[in-house]
Amino acid sequence: MDRGVSIISATIAPAADGWRLDRALADAVPTLSRERLKVLINAGQVTQDGAAVRDPSRKSHAGDAYAVMVPAPAPAHNEAQDIPLVVAYEDDHFIVIDKPAGLVVHPAAGNLDGTLVNALLHHCGGSLSGIGGVARPGIVHRIDKDTSGLMVAAKTDRAHEGLAKQFAAHTIDRRYRAIVNGWPMPAAGSVDAPLARSAANRKKVAIVAGGKRAVTHYTLLQPLRDAALVECRLETGRTHQVRVHMASLGHALLGDPVYGRTKQAHRGVIETLGFRRQALHAARLGFIHPITGDALSFDSAMPRDMQELFSQLIV
Repeated sequence: MDRGVSIISATIAPAADGWRLDRALADAVPTLSRERLKVLINAGQVTQDGAAVRDPSRKSHAGDAYAVMVPAPAPAHNEAQDIPLVVAYEDDHFIVIDKPAGLVVHPAAGNLDGTLVNALLHHCGGSLSGIGGVARPGIVHRIDKDTSGLMVAAKTDRAHEGLAKQFAAHTIDRRYRAIVNGWPMPAAGSVDAPLARSAANRKKVAIVAGGKRAVTHYTLLQPLRDAALVECRLETGRTHQVRVHMASLGHALLGDPVYGRTKQAHRGVIETLGFRRQALHAARLGFIHPITGDALSFDSAMPRDMQELFSQLIV
């Protein structure tokens, strides 16, 4: 076997019995998206008992075992760029970054360079996991461009797979600090509401029956002037989850250009500070080291722009 190929063993879960193969494998291998698996199946990179399986729509059966061969990424068209990074932790297996607001995580239409991936390619010298493919080497999870804070990137496929399993099992400790409109009542609670792309606006996420389950636990940390500092603990990690869930309670994040509207009481402060993003910061990231088994936890203080906003709103 080519040394550049990673082989992932996958067994179909009882709950996935009868599903399409691509869907069942995506459930069994959280490091790979369903679309990526569909491509691999069509390319003959998925085998059962040594024989290639080439039909993504084939019905799966509980207990069936497959080997998924993930080729090493082709030479990345992404350019390594010397973009400063704040590194919270780094070893041979992964790196924890304290991402500034405004930095896009990976290249896409409209942002072909100047991303976290470009910075990681420079910092890590090309030593990033290939499971995410050429466009997203090392990327295990994302946070929004205009959200600041902690995220982890994998250097090896083994670390990537181990971390992705923890994200899929919802065992990662992810806590955000947010400044929201008003005072949430009760002062602590949970939002369990499924999320999917909005049918009315595909750039937005909405609470949609039949969407992916999303759970956010919030706690009011400090009342502010017609606002509050809250901690949001993510049980799941869906796109725009905190922003949509808090807005659904009537407490949208200050500065959020998509899900919030600046109140008159805050307009002057936001304009004076030039605060131009949602007031959201990934403040804690905790997980089990995918190789050593050690429990790790990292904390990040609110960045200067959020701290200034907070200070201006203290009652």
